[in-house]
Amino acid sequence: MRMYRMLAKEKNLLDIMRMVTEKITAIRSDQRGVSAIEFSFFAGLLSIAMLNTADVSIYIYQRMELENATQMGAQAAFKTCDPFKGYLPATTSCPGLTNAITNAVHSTSLGTNVSLQSGSPAEGYYCVNSSGALQRVSDVSSKPADCTVAGMASLKPADYIQITTTFAYAPLFPGISVAVGFATPITKTALMRLD
Repeated sequence: MRMYRMLAKEKNLLDIMRMVTEKITAIRSDQRGVSAIEFSFFAGLLSIAMLNTADVSIYIYQRMELENATQMGAQAAFKTCDPFKGYLPATTSCPGLTNAITNAVHSTSLGTNVSLQSGSPAEGYYCVNSSGALQRVSDVSSKPADCTVAGMASLKPADYIQITTTFAYAPLFPGISVAVGFATPITKTALMRLD
């Protein structure tokens, strides 16, 4: 009887081991849920790509808006400081110049987040040099007689105003996005001839 009990225990142990082995084999061959796991990996990568696309797009849009605000500030200076009314040089003779520029640069969707950079607006006399590039030749305090300094004595200097604006960009997803490496604050400059 004792022998019979030992054989029965061994048989039960073998049956249990066989059953466990069959279950493990069944689990290994089961393909259910593999698609869900693969999709979760793909969805994670896709969501990271979408977040980066959103941040980069917002950066580009805000940079374009800042450029537009800067151009509008320069155009406001031109419109406000009519040279035929004796408003040149604009930074010293044009009433309402700073107010007109400030209102213009705040008129985009960025609003009051756009600020004039320190020292802006800056006005000076410019000449075209022999390479065809615009070159600053003096401040508005002393107008040169010609463009000899730029190597073009036959030309007369022109009064230009320079507007420089800045905007502090902050990415929406700083821990994930490549946009954290973009230059901030964004700075744009516009130059407008006044005379």
